[in-house]
Amino acid sequence: MLTSSLIRYAQPVPRYTSYPTAPHFHDGIDHVSYARWLGETDPHKPVSLYLHVPFCDRLCWFCGCHTKQVRRYDPIADYLDALEAEIALAAKALPGRRHVSAIHFGGGSPTVIEPDDIDSLRRKLDSAFDIDPDCEISVEIDPRNARPDKLEAWHRFGMTRASLGVQDFDSDVQRAINRLQSFEQTRAVVEALRDVGVGSINLDILYGLPLQTTETLRRTIDLAVSMRPNRIALFGYAHVPWMKKHQSLIDQNTLPGLAERFDMASFGAAQLAEAGYIPLGIDHFADEKDNLSAAAATGKMRRNFQGYTTDEAETLIGLGASSIGNLPQGYVQNAVSVGDYIRRVRAGALTTSRGFALSPSDRIIGKLIESLMCNFSFSIADLRRTFGSQVDHLQIEAAAITAEEKDMIDFDGDLFLVKSAARPFVRTIASRFDRYLPTNKARHSTAV
Repeated sequence: MLTSSLIRYAQPVPRYTSYPTAPHFHDGIDHVSYARWLGETDPHKPVSLYLHVPFCDRLCWFCGCHTKQVRRYDPIADYLDALEAEIALAAKALPGRRHVSAIHFGGGSPTVIEPDDIDSLRRKLDSAFDIDPDCEISVEIDPRNARPDKLEAWHRFGMTRASLGVQDFDSDVQRAINRLQSFEQTRAVVEALRDVGVGSINLDILYGLPLQTTETLRRTIDLAVSMRPNRIALFGYAHVPWMKKHQSLIDQNTLPGLAERFDMASFGAAQLAEAGYIPLGIDHFADEKDNLSAAAATGKMRRNFQGYTTDEAETLIGLGASSIGNLPQGYVQNAVSVGDYIRRVRAGALTTSRGFALSPSDRIIGKLIESLMCNFSFSIADLRRTFGSQVDHLQIEAAAITAEEKDMIDFDGDLFLVKSAARPFVRTIASRFDRYLPTNKARHSTAV
């Protein structure tokens, strides 16, 4: 693709794990609003849970998550007490005892939690919810602190999927991002997870890191594929030091340029496809037996704050500091500061600090953008079946966008389809339908 086109389509835009995106959340949605929304959910439908653990043994300089480094366990223990109290508060606000169809532990690093506390969390969740026997329970694993007794505890908890951060196995790149993690160390944890019976393994790889080249990425992918994980996520590093101050420790002069990032993404995707992985969405790859591949093939793959998922629950309850929940009425986010979060829980209230109530138009555009991000297409007819005549104006809008982007899009009056060569830029295309982006003062990472 010509450099001018690359510059145009790789402009900074949101990642669209929600619509509207998080910068538009506001403090007009509080714990009272959230409690009411929970109480209005359908008691006969399952919910899913996201639990955030905002602690790490060592802070990686590339990290864009809400987390902090701790050297003692006391702050973690205090936080877990608050987390268990929040679980009880959220369950109490729901109409009736609810089934749980999916649980995701993210961070930070959930593997900072000691085995006894992992067992305690499971008991607390069991006391508040009915966790389905086939519930998918995914846990983000840091191979550097994943002791065998912790992996055994997560297996007792019911973990069905483990997601391991790899980033890049090149030692120079690892030093540049303050994350030293050998291939042998990672492979040992993958083998240990399989030994305790975890059936699905995901590896996260980043491109666009400091000192990284297409060749270091190629070697990293070769090593990752040699472990035959069920999924591999190939993400673009988001350099946002204005949001994450610790990223300022990375020398910007060592970051790959836009053309290099595009080459890394393209070559990495081709390498994974050659290794037998099916490309899903903008950054996920899975083997043909993985349930995400099956969901994508049947049009049931979803996108939420954890990325691509098979989770079909209409209510996602976020638990823990900074966690975001998604309900039919809108989005809610807990207090970001751990101290503020704990104070709110101890006061006996849900910890919502901001959110967004969805309008009918928001739901339509949100569905359209999710379809683009998952399927690289949307159908006017499908939207009309769900939303009625409210979508009629989109036919005119889609035609106008297609006229401007003939090289990127096909549109026959119903199916709006992003062409294969343009799929790396689907975030930019989705942004053309974003009603809030023109007023959004937030800064975003590049679309490639």
